[in-house]
Amino acid sequence: MLAVKHAFECVTLSVLAHLVPLPSRLLSKKAAVQTKDEFNSKVKTACQEQRTGTVGFKIAKVIVVGDLAVGKTCLINRFCKDAFDKNYKATIGVDFEMERFEVLGVPFSLQLWDTAGQERFKCIASTYYRGAQTIVIVFDVNDVASLRHARQWLEDALKENDPTNVQLFLVGTKKDLSSPAQYSQIEQDAIKLAEEIKAEYWALSSLTGENVREFFFRVASLAFEVNVLAELEKSGSRHIGDVISECTAVHC
Repeated sequence: MLAVKHAFECVTLSVLAHLVPLPSRLLSKKAAVQTKDEFNSKVKTACQEQRTGTVGFKIAKVIVVGDLAVGKTCLINRFCKDAFDKNYKATIGVDFEMERFEVLGVPFSLQLWDTAGQERFKCIASTYYRGAQTIVIVFDVNDVASLRHARQWLEDALKENDPTNVQLFLVGTKKDLSSPAQYSQIEQDAIKLAEEIKAEYWALSSLTGENVREFFFRVASLAFEVNVLAELEKSGSRHIGDVISECTAVHC
């Protein structure tokens, strides 16, 4: 039977007052689709004027996919629980955590789905891909094969989602185990792939915590911005529709 576990929501509330930037060495068009470090002006104005509609009640779904043992669970646990367990067992089916944020004064939540990397669970776990706003493809920077498989994981995830409505992140884990020379070599391949699939590339370590917090803050920041802009677009469409209806009623 497929196991779907839900861990209690973290009691901490992460407060974000600005768009979390990429690490300085990754601030290049090749390393990220979006290199901006400020929220869209429309988003900031909407938050100041409390015109964010239902965004404060929404939960953005983030799915984390990748090969077995690349460190998906450790990544999520490091962020949500600030813990690292070398002996953590492989995920059976899917698991998820909830994390709460306050972005520009507006409450916002991420639902982080940890999916099994084992082949025997792949078909079942893929049913939980549907409705994702963000797809995080994880690979081990010490395992070239896991990077080669990243494209297939993305293709599987996109079968259940609209490619035009999801944000993509390519994440290399276990950076602490890689020598500078070894990492430099795989980094070039990772950045090339990220550029091809239009994903934002991050490298981090769940063991040391390097870049983990910053990464998830970045995910939350961009997801929040997308949701606010979508809400503003819907609101604008409604207002235009109201004007047209009124004009039609008075034959203007």
